[in-house]
Amino acid sequence: MNGSFLRFYVHEGHRIHGVLAWEWLLKKANDLGLQGGSAFRALAGFGRHHILHEQTFFELAGSVAVEVEFIVTEAEGHKLVELLHKEKLRIFFAYIPARFGIINPDDEDPPELASID
Repeated sequence: MNGSFLRFYVHEGHRIHGVLAWEWLLKKANDLGLQGGSAFRALAGFGRHHILHEQTFFELAGSVAVEVEFIVTEAEGHKLVELLHKEKLRIFFAYIPARFGIINPDDEDPPELASID
């Protein structure tokens, strides 16, 4: 099935309406009916200001990025991005064409997810 890989990068302490940004994104995507999403904390990285941020054992509240990603259909991706526009949120993202599916699907999986063609 064709769709997109939609990834957001947020600082781990960034909040939206009092909720951690990565948590807010996952909840809103779930509320919109997306099939799934994941959040991953980075070990280290730098952004547009070229400052290296690293997660160390002694840090209690780090400043590293959290990646929040979704594999979406075109309609799902548009719904989520429209919500972010509506909320006037400033979030860095990557929106990449993707082909996705399930290898060895079971009877409950939709037929369109079973094809690798």
